[in-house]
Amino acid sequence: MSEESRSDKKGFKRRDFLKIATVGVATGTGLFISKETILATSKDRKRKGHQSNEVKPGELDAYYGFWSGGHSGEVRIIGVPSMREIKRIPVFNMDVATGWGITNESKKLLKGRYTGDTHHVHGSYKNGTYDGRYLFVNDKLNNRVARIRIDYMEVDAIVEIPNVQGTHGIFPQRYPKTEWLVANSEFQVPVPNDETNAGAFGKPKEYYGLHTIIDTERMSIVCQVMVDENMDLAATDYKGKYSMTTSYNTEKGVTISEMLSADYDYMLIFNWSRIREALRKGKYKWISGVKVIDGRKGRSDIVLRIPVPKNPHGVNISPDGKYAICSGKVSPTCTVVDLDLVDKAFEGRIKPEECIVAQPEIGLGPLHTTFDGRGNAYTSVFIDSTNVKWNIQKAIEAEKKGPEEKKKKEYIIDVLDVHYQVGHIMASMAETKEADGKWLVSLNKFSKDRFLNAGPYKVENDQLVDISGRKLRLVHDSPAYAEPHDCIIVRRDIIEPRVKDRYNMFEHPLAVVKSGIERQGKKVTIRMTSNAPVYGIQEARVKKGDRITLIVTNHDEISDLSHGVAISNYNINFVIAPFQTRSVTFTADNPGVFWVYCTNFCHALHLEMRMRIIVEP
Repeated sequence: MSEESRSDKKGFKRRDFLKIATVGVATGTGLFISKETILATSKDRKRKGHQSNEVKPGELDAYYGFWSGGHSGEVRIIGVPSMREIKRIPVFNMDVATGWGITNESKKLLKGRYTGDTHHVHGSYKNGTYDGRYLFVNDKLNNRVARIRIDYMEVDAIVEIPNVQGTHGIFPQRYPKTEWLVANSEFQVPVPNDETNAGAFGKPKEYYGLHTIIDTERMSIVCQVMVDENMDLAATDYKGKYSMTTSYNTEKGVTISEMLSADYDYMLIFNWSRIREALRKGKYKWISGVKVIDGRKGRSDIVLRIPVPKNPHGVNISPDGKYAICSGKVSPTCTVVDLDLVDKAFEGRIKPEECIVAQPEIGLGPLHTTFDGRGNAYTSVFIDSTNVKWNIQKAIEAEKKGPEEKKKKEYIIDVLDVHYQVGHIMASMAETKEADGKWLVSLNKFSKDRFLNAGPYKVENDQLVDISGRKLRLVHDSPAYAEPHDCIIVRRDIIEPRVKDRYNMFEHPLAVVKSGIERQGKKVTIRMTSNAPVYGIQEARVKKGDRITLIVTNHDEISDLSHGVAISNYNINFVIAPFQTRSVTFTADNPGVFWVYCTNFCHALHLEMRMRIIVEP
């Protein structure tokens, strides 16, 4: 039990006692402290908003945290505030623990590509808050977006994006509900990037980026908007009107020095009503089977370009929907854009740069911004290794009053040192209109001296921060493996009622009700039930060279009772949860006796749960 949770019946905590004792010794008054002083100290502690992250045995976390897994290619479920890792959802990777990438169902989605680089995971929305239906995550490596069903916590669809490389920032539509999702290409390439356009391969000025719009129900591409810039992070507004991105490399360079030669880059804002109009009027070209709209500078009124300091990184929308905040990365500033002014800029009534209402100086290397729903922003600062809490309205007021007022930096409320080199930052419910200002996670890239040394490859360090009071308070360090990039933190009441204990058995078209073996020439189909501790078939005889499809359905109803299906010496191992069906197809290429056994401990006779496949010469 933590010190913060130790208390007597009157709410007086051990830490308060130690604090008072220290004061008593220092002043020479001893420990004769009045009851009123004790209770006042306890109330003072509560007034500061201190929370405990302890979740006792048998208790549940208040939030589901959904973490991307970086180059592991997965998504992770973390309980917040305990920071316990609850589950790993394989997405673009092969997962031998569950059989993802081994079963026919997962192979169909992955199409033979078992590496990925998941960066950003986001939930589906209704009216500006999470609806608990889907998660979406990108694959920066192989240019894909996956959809995860929250009821099963499994991937059910993957869409591949043509014409792009470096699919990085993604974000779903927030209002009125998620019908579209946008995905940015960070690396400029020739469009199309194939032999039909070989003349552009050596000409960087003919490389372009694409802002891709995906239909989230069909998981198909609606269109792409071609731009001159590299695009980084993505966001959507709370009115269903705009998507936006930070961009860099307006120079169209291919080296670092070339990418830093200009004085500024852009925040790009895409006008959805004008995109729909262009699609209706046929103002697009078919490239690689996709409708591509020209959004390059000077050629279209679809894209608004707001100049911002060099190489901006994150773009985040305040929970009230009023402001988009771009983080500078190379500049020590954040740029605050008033989204109500964007309407006027698209209409030509003001210049794009007039949408900027503040550029507060935050620190060296600001990357991402999150919110508490009380008018405060929290920005991760990479070079300084800090989380900075600042007030948006105070920054706007300082901007109006001029440079001398900005120098005072009275908009900065608190600065917390973190360990070290923080990347993304996320507060509870902060990507919704219901940001609650309770917890924040700082996803740090370095973990120097924080954990036991486990070899040359060091883990990341995710730090949990209490933001319920005025000051930021670090409460927990969590080691994280290779490399969780970003996360969202969602209230339990949104997710928990959606998650099922069992599969709908007949949702799978091959669900097995009765075990049996069928042969059609060299093709053999084995249909098999599993009930602890027995498979529905005890023996299957096949011939060398037979092409075997094994289909297994778990008929156990207890929610924890999963079975494994492993075939000795055939490189096959997968898991089936209650009422779930999974299948594998393989060639019986070696004569002999091969045991199929359950890998998940399911019964007192678990070790006896097996069957034989006899491969005859």
